[in-house]
Amino acid sequence: PRAWLADVLARIADHPASRLHELLPWNWTRAREGKAAA
Repeated sequence: PRAWLADVLARIADHPASRLHELLPWNWTRAREGKAAA
C-alpha cells in the first residue's frame, strides 16, 4: 500500500482526469506495466 500511495501522490497532479481510473489500486499494476511498455 505504501508504494501505491507514494506513486499515486507523485503522479496525480499531471495525470489526466479522464484516466484517473488507472491509478486505482486494482488497476495500478496494469497502469505501471503499460507505462513501462510505452
